[in-house]
Amino acid sequence: MSIFGATAAANTNPNKSTEVQQPPADSVSSLCFSPKANLLVATSWDNQVRCWEVMGSGTNVGTVPKASISHEHPVLCSAWKDDGTTVFSGGCDKQVKMWPLSGSQPVTVAMHDAPIKELAWIPEMSLLVTGSWDKSLRYWDLRQPNPAHVQQLPERCYALTVKHPLMVAGTADRNLIVFNLQNPQTEFKRITSPLKYQTRCLAAFPDQQGFLVGSIEGRVGVHHLDDSQQSKNFTFKCHREGNEIYSVNSLNFHPTHGTFATVGSDGAFNFWDKDSKQRLKAMSRCSQPIPCSAFNNDGSIYAYAVCSDWSKGAENHNPSTAKTYIYLHIPQESEVKGKPRIGSSGRK
Repeated sequence: MSIFGATAAANTNPNKSTEVQQPPADSVSSLCFSPKANLLVATSWDNQVRCWEVMGSGTNVGTVPKASISHEHPVLCSAWKDDGTTVFSGGCDKQVKMWPLSGSQPVTVAMHDAPIKELAWIPEMSLLVTGSWDKSLRYWDLRQPNPAHVQQLPERCYALTVKHPLMVAGTADRNLIVFNLQNPQTEFKRITSPLKYQTRCLAAFPDQQGFLVGSIEGRVGVHHLDDSQQSKNFTFKCHREGNEIYSVNSLNFHPTHGTFATVGSDGAFNFWDKDSKQRLKAMSRCSQPIPCSAFNNDGSIYAYAVCSDWSKGAENHNPSTAKTYIYLHIPQESEVKGKPRIGSSGRK
């Protein structure tokens, strides 16, 4: 029972997730797990890239801070090399740093003319791809100082997803540019987003036959690339509370089940099955926005950050009380395994 006149304390962890130790001092911009081990990297607006080792198994997990590096300005994006040895990070200093976790010093491997918002390592091509607000994508062979190719975009790059041979870049003005990486120097297809508002995030289907797109207006689009599959396209609303509409900030496919997670500025994370068109699990809302999230390599751990994302503007930000959290959720099978819609005939 609450004391008369007192308000309930804001709860950043209503889902009783494991808290990551020694989180960043400012908001988290990206999270990514090593493809080979339970190592978690976070980039932050405090100019830092941090790495933790996640220990334990089942529901009993903990974290140990391993190492960190600095950029000169806020860091916006990160990715791992497929062998798990190296981390790439990019951001407002307009460069990508390559950080070998063996302890070597980070080196600059990519440059743009404006902040770098997105990057991805493409193992099938041994190339790094970077997307910037300078309205270009650049491909980098790490042995060469200059880009292997510069691909002009119609607008600033806001989102990027790669699942070879599919790559999709989302830009300002709701452009979605699709590339077939077997022919990376030409656009495969250019689509206007099925969502009416600004693109915030993208995720390629595991089978490379399409992609998800999330917008600032609490909505996700499910889009198939094949013209014969257009009847399967649909959009759905999420991350809304009454008349309040929040941004969808991150989309992550589960690595084995093919279901996906969304996070939003409402402080919620949800699990969905696009094939049966249903929500598998709605988690309790945290008291601050969730700007980013990631599954580990086998889908047994789901990391998400809880912190200010400035969606409510500076007037709602109090630096003295603002705190950043990173949590680890252990998904139950019922939350992430697809299931047929009840009452359906079993056909998809």
